[in-house]
Amino acid sequence: MNDKPLRILVLEDVEDDVGLIERVLQKEGITFETNRVDSRQEFVDALRTYEADVILSDHRLPQFNSFDALKLCRRAGVQIPFILVTGSVSEEFAVSCLKQGADDYVLKSNLIRLPAAIVNSLKQKALEKERKRSDGELRKQNEELVKINKELDSFVYSVSHNLRAPLMSVLGLLNLAKMNDQQRDNIFDHYFNMMEHSIQKLDDTLKEILDYSRNARNNLNVKKVNLAEIVSDSVERLQYMEGSDQIIKEIKIDETIPLYADGYRLSVIFNNLLSNAIKYRDLQKDESFVRFLITVDERKATFHFHDNGIGITADLLPRVFDMFFRATDRSEGAGLGLYIVKETVEKLRGQITVQSTFGEGTMFKFEIPNMKLAEELGEDMV
Repeated sequence: MNDKPLRILVLEDVEDDVGLIERVLQKEGITFETNRVDSRQEFVDALRTYEADVILSDHRLPQFNSFDALKLCRRAGVQIPFILVTGSVSEEFAVSCLKQGADDYVLKSNLIRLPAAIVNSLKQKALEKERKRSDGELRKQNEELVKINKELDSFVYSVSHNLRAPLMSVLGLLNLAKMNDQQRDNIFDHYFNMMEHSIQKLDDTLKEILDYSRNARNNLNVKKVNLAEIVSDSVERLQYMEGSDQIIKEIKIDETIPLYADGYRLSVIFNNLLSNAIKYRDLQKDESFVRFLITVDERKATFHFHDNGIGITADLLPRVFDMFFRATDRSEGAGLGLYIVKETVEKLRGQITVQSTFGEGTMFKFEIPNMKLAEELGEDMV
């Protein structure tokens, strides 16, 4: 106990019993003061005016009992320990007291247990107060997170519509200008190409931001996926990317059982890995390739993406999945691609690894669980 006297409100009509309580507490070295009341009105007044730390209550008093006292306490918002100090009672009565909200009960025939009961009740109330404070802070943080998430939703909408739409308009105007420039022997063609390249780079960065935001914010949408269709769509989507026609795409899919996963997220992974293979093909090699090897069983799906591009040096390899990291001067993006790949694989509850030899090529391998069971149970995947 601290140096401040413990303020005890005692609801007891027998003054000698209060004396017994005080002697037991003194013997234990507890510094305290007591305020004895023995009627309903005195008790109500004391709740209002006496700042007690703990309440000790006999069960039966003239026209009043401990259950009534406990109800008055809770109605008044008093949350200090309430301990019954009473004569012989049955086990059923003791359980009933605790169910009513009493913190403990002590028999008058065993007052030696009272100091420990008071100390333990005070500690428990302190813990409850701290828990409520923590819960309040957590609720406040959750409210702030909800607000932040709403702001992020607005930001994503802005990126998707308010930024990309004007970019596409500028690109359209640029194409018109290039057509008109043909009548002037394409004297501005070089500048137009540079402008178009910069616009495409900015649009690619905005799409990466959108992919990251959607992966982080949206729950998994688990369905039966058509892997051949997803891979084919990625190849088709990137067919006009510079250098795509110079790289051979080899695809092998071995499905002993259908894969259940989030098809959109898989397409994000495929698009980024295929885009990397095209960007970082080795221009010194006679033949460039990227190989997709995908195997699916009832437990998992395993994906291998192997290319013979420029490769990554050993000292940079551990950092390839870092946000904003660019491993080569040929990288023109924001350095989000492989970071998004790793985040998306982890959202799919999988893991990804990379092996690379500089000058020879790179292989990405990742595994994700086959979520057929989760889809059948209709679980809300996060």
